[in-house]
Amino acid sequence: MSHGSSFLFKNGVVSPAAETPSAAVFLQGQSGTYTTTRSHNGSELLFWDRHLQRLSNSFKLLLKDNPNLLFEKPVNPSAPFWELSSHAVMWDSVIQCLVNNSMRKVMPFVVKERKFGEELSFTTLLSGKWENFNRLEGGFDEVMISEALDVYLHVGGYVPPVFGVRENAAHLAVVGHGRDFANAKYSDWVRLRKQLEKLRPPFVTELLLSNDGDRILEGCLTNFFVVSLKEKDGDVNTIEQNELQNLRSIEVQTAPLSNGVLPGVIRQVIRDICLEIGIPFREVAPSWSKRELWIEAFITNSLRILQHVETIQAPNVWKSIESNTWEEITWVEKRFEYGPGRITSILQKEILAKAGVEAFPVALLGEEGGRAV
Repeated sequence: MSHGSSFLFKNGVVSPAAETPSAAVFLQGQSGTYTTTRSHNGSELLFWDRHLQRLSNSFKLLLKDNPNLLFEKPVNPSAPFWELSSHAVMWDSVIQCLVNNSMRKVMPFVVKERKFGEELSFTTLLSGKWENFNRLEGGFDEVMISEALDVYLHVGGYVPPVFGVRENAAHLAVVGHGRDFANAKYSDWVRLRKQLEKLRPPFVTELLLSNDGDRILEGCLTNFFVVSLKEKDGDVNTIEQNELQNLRSIEVQTAPLSNGVLPGVIRQVIRDICLEIGIPFREVAPSWSKRELWIEAFITNSLRILQHVETIQAPNVWKSIESNTWEEITWVEKRFEYGPGRITSILQKEILAKAGVEAFPVALLGEEGGRAV
């Protein structure tokens, strides 16, 4: 499997290679909840158990609050989905079983096609047929539910960016409002976010979301973090340079889930690491008006893992995001020093260490006698 080639499977059956779209194009055309991860060191899946749980959580949330985002056809408003969504533990079990069984069917094919040493990206999408769910009449029948759900797996070659290289730094711009149902990961967002592309300035690699132009929520594809100096008596100018080496004078900030952000897998890993090794961590939306306090910034997702930020741009006047093009906006820029900062580098190292501890060997999904799923 060469970089750029990909395969699409539905319930373990491969689609003709000539018909395989990119992951983004596939997601635009298929309703459902999804998660994306990749291999690590060629033989392990990154945080696979966490991804399965996030996939299940997203499915349960959408089933309860907006089932139209899950199913291929508009949902009958009288369908008893709220009753089905109450079976939280059962859903976790059914979804984990369905996805891992599909993975077990496709992995022998994928491993055969994969080039030695090549990393792979895995996008798992869970969709369904609402008319089949409607027949359940609020009851929870695992066999019928399994028949009503479809598991899609999109697998492709992936080349991870090298951490710390200036050419791989992220360049961000704040351009749009936060997502609806942000606590779930669903494919319709892939289509909706395309509307923001008209506001992307040249060389910007990720677009950030904010509801007021000050409190930054997340990126279109990533969670957003800053390493910020703590204020003293409300006076930014009282911070001294020698305090940069003191962990007590800084904190890692990222928007809380309650603000409407995706519960990213790497986001949670970073939160866990900070609590474990004593890096101050606060769930608060980074404030653009206090950007002079920011000494580092980075973004995360399960493909890039962690990417340091070199520049962030935001409109001088927030209402200007209603413009038709980026050229109509006056931009203000925040620039960070060359290369990832001290805290960013520590977190990158710790994430990879934790990835090794929580590794899921790909071989287990290609063996009948592997891990029970």
